[in-house]
Amino acid sequence: MAEMANTQKHLISFNLEKEIEHGIQVSNLAFRVGKQMGLSEETCHELAVAGVLHDIGKLRLYNYIAGEENPMVVEEMKYVRRHPELGYESLKDRGYSRFVLDSIYYHHENYDGSGYPENLAGEKIPMGARILRICDVYAALTSKRTYRDAFSSETAMKMVIDEVKNFDMQVFLAFQRAIHENE
Repeated sequence: MAEMANTQKHLISFNLEKEIEHGIQVSNLAFRVGKQMGLSEETCHELAVAGVLHDIGKLRLYNYIAGEENPMVVEEMKYVRRHPELGYESLKDRGYSRFVLDSIYYHHENYDGSGYPENLAGEKIPMGARILRICDVYAALTSKRTYRDAFSSETAMKMVIDEVKNFDMQVFLAFQRAIHENE
């Protein structure tokens, strides 16, 4: 029994490490996209903060998802989809700006209105969330997951293009420039 508990702690620790790496990747991408869009230094800094923290709500969900080695089932997805709200709730009284909080809360909204938590569309989605959305998707695609290997940058970009309806075109073009600037 103790051995099983140690194994679960190891899996949780490993997942937390991966979440931190993912947050850093999203943060760096969001900062670069903001720069490409000509946003102020302060706004780019706020994007970087929101990028690091965007999935912090998942910490409150580890009892549901920790240690799972197979792709999540539908029942688990309903909990995972609460992570933007849980992250917002965890951070709202900790001195973060409205920009950071809204970026976190709405980072799974799709430009066509098919996202969550509120099915916002287009310009109704805060700019920070629109930027985090594409950075989050790309970072997830280019990272190794328990259920699949990482996609190459080229393959990930093709997949993002296939789903371009989910993204603000102005943000998408800035994102492409930011990605290609490092090649």
